[in-house]
Amino acid sequence: MLTTRPRGTNDILPGETEKWHYVEKVLREICMEFDYQEIRFPIFEHTELFQRGVGETTDIVEKEMYTFLDRGQRSITLRPEGTASTVRAYLEHKLYALPQPVKMYYIGPMFRYERPQAGRYRQFHQFGVEVFGSFDPAIDAEVIALAMNFYHRLGLKGLELRLNSVGCPNCRPKHRETLQSFLEKDLHRLCRDCQGRYERNPLRILDCKNNQCREITAGAPTVLGSLCPECREHFEAVKEYLDEAGIRYLIDDRLVRGLDYYTKTAFEIIVNEIGAQSAICGGGRYDGLVESLGGPPIPGVGFALGMERIFPALESQGISIPLENQLDVYVIALGKAADRKAFQILLNLRLEGIKADKDYLRRSLKAQLKTAHRHNVKYALIFGENELEKGTVILRFMETSKQKEMPVDEALDLIRKQMDKKIKM
Repeated sequence: MLTTRPRGTNDILPGETEKWHYVEKVLREICMEFDYQEIRFPIFEHTELFQRGVGETTDIVEKEMYTFLDRGQRSITLRPEGTASTVRAYLEHKLYALPQPVKMYYIGPMFRYERPQAGRYRQFHQFGVEVFGSFDPAIDAEVIALAMNFYHRLGLKGLELRLNSVGCPNCRPKHRETLQSFLEKDLHRLCRDCQGRYERNPLRILDCKNNQCREITAGAPTVLGSLCPECREHFEAVKEYLDEAGIRYLIDDRLVRGLDYYTKTAFEIIVNEIGAQSAICGGGRYDGLVESLGGPPIPGVGFALGMERIFPALESQGISIPLENQLDVYVIALGKAADRKAFQILLNLRLEGIKADKDYLRRSLKAQLKTAHRHNVKYALIFGENELEKGTVILRFMETSKQKEMPVDEALDLIRKQMDKKIKM
């Protein structure tokens, strides 16, 4: 057990982490362009935050949270999602006193105790954006555009944006009644979870993945048919903004997000090539969440995407992530005295921002050159006892295997100039 990771978790090894760095870099660049700032919040929170914020009838709260008592007998939960924590931080630090809207993003691990499968893990990584302080349907369209922009920038094709409105506290009671009336005759045939949802939150029954439940709810009344004038106007405006931006979408009147706090806009982004877990992003509006957690009546909208689902999607479409050379220079030393000089030059190169490394196993020249090739470096600097005495170094151009002996300072200047040229280009 000491050498086996816990079930439902993953190690991200060197060679893979560079791909994560690239994806995270793209996300951060897009957020800067859209004027979103990063927030970082604790790995764990008081359990009540998620019970009230996520919703006590959700699968997350009922079945999936990692909850425990700390030494002070306080109930603590590892964060299963990011929105509730962002709202808590927004309230605790009085960000509502700042000019609105406040636009934030986060990246980090989340935790849910569920059956591990492809694209679904007990520890997973989530990127999300949250906007507080605007009822404007244009901000709904903006967060959708941000997500679509990200996937397009990675090169993903065949994205399907599914859009719905789940109404608000004014119009949902009417839909609740019509939905319960529709389901009443088949209540005994619903799965146990949906039988429990019938009284507490019947809308969640439409989200059930059980085949029999899906058959029973086929043709069930949808929220779209019960929208109040305000929700209908908002939904139409969101669609108009998306149309204006050239973002195609599909109306999915059965789309119900798995969290209780959503109001009005709800959306998902689908990539069908990655199997059962084809939804790679989901979000929407949550105008009552801030108030439900003790704050003023401030609207919100956002989305979250699972980082682990990005890479299978890219692989399924044959998209490779561009990775820079890990090293620019490999310093090769032959002999103890040469090794000290090589170490000094290595550190100086690094101080100048040049990516460089050396051998620490005292291997042969052939073995060290092989390592340099594996790192795909541009240059190798070779020091032997003879070169050390003469104050020279052998500069090897790895791509052509040509090499030249020259004074150390001259070789370093040549490398610096080539690196500057590379940076400027």
